[in-house]
Amino acid sequence: MPEASRSAVDKALDLVEAVARASRPPRLTDLAEEVGLHRATAYRVLVDLVRRGWVLRAGDRYLPGTAVLQLSSSAARNSLGALARPVLAALSERTGMMVNLQVPEVDRSRVIDVVRPDRLAMISSLTGQALPVHRFAGPLALVAALTPADRVPYLRAAEEAGYPLEGPGGLLADIGDAERTGFAVEYGRNEQPVASLARAVVTRPGAPVCALTLVGLGPDFDEALLPGLRERLREATDDLARILSGPAASGTPMDDEAASASTPTSPSTEGPA
Repeated sequence: MPEASRSAVDKALDLVEAVARASRPPRLTDLAEEVGLHRATAYRVLVDLVRRGWVLRAGDRYLPGTAVLQLSSSAARNSLGALARPVLAALSERTGMMVNLQVPEVDRSRVIDVVRPDRLAMISSLTGQALPVHRFAGPLALVAALTPADRVPYLRAAEEAGYPLEGPGGLLADIGDAERTGFAVEYGRNEQPVASLARAVVTRPGAPVCALTLVGLGPDFDEALLPGLRERLREATDDLARILSGPAASGTPMDDEAASASTPTSPSTEGPA
């Protein structure tokens, strides 16, 4: 997008988003190139963003600022719940099962929304509860979508609870299966009559945003029914991933004059889930 066609708000948001999604703190040159601004223009906008707390400058690199960090997780979860609710409701109606929405936490996942049909009223919704990876399909699907390094706290919590990591029945094998297939299945590990099927919603590799879990009675997950359930769950998670990705990222080419811009002086009865 040419620089002249963007408003000041567009430029500021482009820079905030570029800082937030960077795998390591970027420099001014990196940011200017990524969002297609003159170095001098990018610098002027960044000065204001630093002043307002949206960006933090550390040496010659930029990080998300305190204003970003102060956005409450509850507000983010409310937004996620509102965006996901129609997807949960449609999936529950299509399958006749309970559907829950979970988000990853430090070493567990937390259920933040549930749609439960009347026929499954006997199964606890687990709304608001934090679930360990070794007992539930939802956190298992999330952990399988994480990078190996980010899985460590979840594995440690399972190990501290006495659950085996190694071996054919160990947690690492379950994670490997979920990573390979894209689905996590749980048959009665947490409560015998209840089973569940989960899939992570991933908008960026290695960083799952949330997971959707189908929860029902054991016969609902008969081997003959499982392929259809997987397909319905795949469609729902893909739909939610598209919703959460929002408007298509603006592929902003580098401005022709960016290379010639001068460099500015730097400032300082539980049911499974």
